[in-house]
Amino acid sequence: MRPTHLAAAIALVVAGSTSCNAVAQTAPSARDIADLKAQVAALQAQIQSLEERTDAQSDVNLVQAKLNEDAEAAKSRMDKLAKLLNDTSISGRMYYNLTSIDDSSKGVKTDKSGFAFDIKRFYLGVDHKFNDQWSMNLTTDFQYSSAIGATEIYLKKAYVQYKLSDAFVLRAGATDLPWVPFAENYYGMRYVENTLVDRLKFGTSADWGVHASGKLAGGSVEYAVAALNGNGYKNPSRSKGLDFEGRMSYMPTMNTVLALGFYNGTLGKEKQTVNSLHNAERIDFLAAYASGTTRFGAEYFQARNWNNVLTVAADKASGWSVWGSTGLGDGGINLFARYDRTDPSRILDPTLRDTYYNVGVEFPITKGVKLSTVYKHTDQKNALLTKDLKTDEFGVWGEFRF
Repeated sequence: MRPTHLAAAIALVVAGSTSCNAVAQTAPSARDIADLKAQVAALQAQIQSLEERTDAQSDVNLVQAKLNEDAEAAKSRMDKLAKLLNDTSISGRMYYNLTSIDDSSKGVKTDKSGFAFDIKRFYLGVDHKFNDQWSMNLTTDFQYSSAIGATEIYLKKAYVQYKLSDAFVLRAGATDLPWVPFAENYYGMRYVENTLVDRLKFGTSADWGVHASGKLAGGSVEYAVAALNGNGYKNPSRSKGLDFEGRMSYMPTMNTVLALGFYNGTLGKEKQTVNSLHNAERIDFLAAYASGTTRFGAEYFQARNWNNVLTVAADKASGWSVWGSTGLGDGGINLFARYDRTDPSRILDPTLRDTYYNVGVEFPITKGVKLSTVYKHTDQKNALLTKDLKTDEFGVWGEFRF
């Protein structure tokens, strides 16, 4: 830019000199030269000022461009963060109680008796959605283990999900099994007690494997199948073969359901060096009605060799459970009750019976917080009284979730 302005100044000087020559036809006087020098100096000052303003504007443009670039980068980062937050959700659930227990074996109180506050379960989950088809979940499970006298943390769920449509959803990893969580959903009082097969340890709620599920016929028919390790979600170790669990359910109306389930496998007990002698098998039935606070249902199961996979002796078990709840007025208070009756060992100990019941009143405190005052009774004994266990428990149970 400077050569251009300088050339213009020289041209003006030459033009001025030529003009003076044309008029005077004589050599310029000292005054004329002084005037020309003053004009050149003035032009040079103007050029310098122009160049400084131009350089300053260039610097401003560079700074502005850098600011714009930084702003775009910051906006891009904020957009990515916003998308991550929008596509990620965090959830939590805690089951707790403050109760008094009277537990006895053959008429003698055990160390389970007493009064205490107990956190039965605490789940913390993270869900992330990559797009409409792909997502993932990670859920931890906190509990107190009486076997080691300390708290433990497990991975309850850890899976990647592919959803082709409502009719086909595929999960790989640890996630809900087809039966127990389904029954819990209709029972509605999981924080007070496990459902029938889970309470008696003839099934569990989650395991590692490949899981498929879907809804058909406008949502009235639902299926779920899984190929599993068989050890349960607490133990992801390898077994020789896979176990299989499945469920098919049908909703005649929006509030009623009929369901059939099955399980077959070695519960992860068969290894390369350990052969199983029996397969553990289970068949499940459920019929339920659920509409708001009103719930009624019945569950039944039959199991073979659930505790005898590695023993020569074979065994059977069967049991049923009925439950119900109904609202009391418009305040959200619910009255509920449940009764279970089970034959845990129909071949090896045919007189052994397990009886369980509870009755309670539920009080909703606020959104996500519920409390229940409950009385529970469990009685397990046989005719010879070689097993005679009784438990009475009374207190407050609660659920907190977000």
